[in-house]
Amino acid sequence: MDFRNVQLPREIHTGPGIINEIGDVCNKLLSQKNVTVVVGHTTKKVAGNQVIEILEDNNYTISEIIIETATQESVEKVVKSSKNTSAILGVGGGKVIDVAKMASTINQIPLISIPTTAAHDGMVSPRASIKSSTGSISHESNAPFALIADTQIIAQAPYRFTAAGFSDIISNLTAVEDWKLAYKLTNEPFSDSAAALSLMTARLLMDEVENIRPGHVESAGIVVKGLISSGMAISIAGNSRPASGSEHKFSHALDVIAPKPALHGEQCGVGTIMMMYLQGGNWMEIQSILKRIGAPINAKELGIKEEYIIKALMYAHNIRKERYTILGDRGLTREAAENIALKTHVIE
Repeated sequence: MDFRNVQLPREIHTGPGIINEIGDVCNKLLSQKNVTVVVGHTTKKVAGNQVIEILEDNNYTISEIIIETATQESVEKVVKSSKNTSAILGVGGGKVIDVAKMASTINQIPLISIPTTAAHDGMVSPRASIKSSTGSISHESNAPFALIADTQIIAQAPYRFTAAGFSDIISNLTAVEDWKLAYKLTNEPFSDSAAALSLMTARLLMDEVENIRPGHVESAGIVVKGLISSGMAISIAGNSRPASGSEHKFSHALDVIAPKPALHGEQCGVGTIMMMYLQGGNWMEIQSILKRIGAPINAKELGIKEEYIIKALMYAHNIRKERYTILGDRGLTREAAENIALKTHVIE
């Protein structure tokens, strides 16, 4: 890890109604008044139009791009549109922000991240997940230059997204254990500070479980702060190890195998239950915590057939094979996969 190259947002603004400060933030941070605003069809209505209106009142020239999926084609579309602008503003969920992040990195212009959900830590991390023919691939990118997280808007999103973000943070527990294992067995570089921040974030969020409720601005704020902290741990480490291990491999395997995957964070939460069992940890605590906030804890609640869970467990070790985890180099046999899923009640 090179402490001379830790990327963190220059400014972070969170709270209800904070989106109204976007004009002031851009005036302060940007040298020119021409920007590209990347939105989704839904997030354009939720927050994109408001952002554009505020910027137009501040005399900005705006190029608007609507994307549907986080693919290389979407990235290329935004790269082309933003070549002659001074910054990219990503207004939306993970797909929008990941595409905007990659395009800003390619064009070497600032990204202002404006999340409309709290579904995962991509809002601040220097990583972007882009779909390919073999599933989602995590790419290195520049961290956002600034973050504007309006907790009022995020609280109004379907609660499922906030619960998924909570689950994604809890998965730090198994991710760090995998990282420690790789350090011991393969001498992979390990950052004590990044690991400590990641674990602290997960534990603090678990302590807040009674305060996570649908439609509450305070609940959205708690999860957003956790996602920011988790993203910073990734920046400190210089890779996604503090927040991505065997449970993420399982989630990415489901993305490949299941015809209709669930949300990323939801899948990581269920993966955390099973990987904690494999690691010899307190998987029942994870299961209980996720159940209490209303996050999925089994195949039925994910809306995914049990057979796909088994196949994903068997295939997961093939995801990012250079990243050693509790799954090992050879992965799990069908019998072992079924046993793990049955023991943790992920399948019945």
